[in-house]
Amino acid sequence: MSKVVRVAVTGAAGRVSSSLIVRLASGEVFGPDTKVVLQLLELPVALKNLEGAMYELQDCGFPTLQDVIVTDDADKAFKDCNWALLVGAAPRGPGEQRSDLIKKNGPIFVGQGKAIAKNAAADVRILVVGNPCNTNCLIAQRNGREVPADRWHAMTRLDHNRAVSALAAKAGVGNAAVTCMTIWGNHSNTQYPDFTNAKVNGKPATEVVTDRAWLEGTFVPATQERGKFIIDTTKVSSSFSAANGAIDHVKSCVRGTPAGDWTSAALVSKGEYGVPAGLVFGYPVTATGNGDWKVVDGLKLDAFGQAKFKATLDELLKEQEVVKDLLPG
Repeated sequence: MSKVVRVAVTGAAGRVSSSLIVRLASGEVFGPDTKVVLQLLELPVALKNLEGAMYELQDCGFPTLQDVIVTDDADKAFKDCNWALLVGAAPRGPGEQRSDLIKKNGPIFVGQGKAIAKNAAADVRILVVGNPCNTNCLIAQRNGREVPADRWHAMTRLDHNRAVSALAAKAGVGNAAVTCMTIWGNHSNTQYPDFTNAKVNGKPATEVVTDRAWLEGTFVPATQERGKFIIDTTKVSSSFSAANGAIDHVKSCVRGTPAGDWTSAALVSKGEYGVPAGLVFGYPVTATGNGDWKVVDGLKLDAFGQAKFKATLDELLKEQEVVKDLLPG
């Protein structure tokens, strides 16, 4: 008998979700023996476009797609969902400060956090993609506290994949040769892509790429600013690469990470690495395939890494202060 997984996706008519929902429906993520019900949430103004996407999904004829539900009602979208992918968020406008964007998006995630807690399945996992995703995740989690804190994730997998690709290119190897990459902290230009604990073909990355000036002065800032580079180049933000990051996050969570390797995800801190408990912070993580993440412990950072770690932590603490009125209890 086939298993059924209900996946809620917000902002479902947007560019990121357009790539995301096809791959969710295809069987790639949950496997050929699992039926997928997509529960797609959008604003009323975008429902017509979302209906078009629903018809296209039907026309794909995926054997794994059981049903598509299109709605502007959060309660309906999150009803009995096993995964909630929170993609929809207001974009940053010209000249708009990050703090303004946080305040603008905050109320969206207050409502969605409450709706998830009220309606979702008992085993629900939530991935926040919409930016600023760490703090949006914090808001949603604190407003949906009936759902255990370890079920709430924010996406750093796109940053992780970017860092892997950049380091592989510099080392002249394939992406698969780069392991043990970590994105510490915030999904922002303060994130720290940690090359000091990464490996290339099993060797410390710093022994393979010995140009420390490049690692500090090019690799780190280029990874931090990659999103801006994409916008400057294409005039729009990342879409299919962001969708791919979300897909990779879910796949790793439900299938597990390879032995001897880890990936990156932002989780509600339990105090690991000195991060205040409750903050949503990017960590190195492993998974066994049961839907839960485990933070990798015992990693060391050199003076450069410690300074970068502190900078991204300080930024997240400031963001938490900006939205304190939206954080009950």
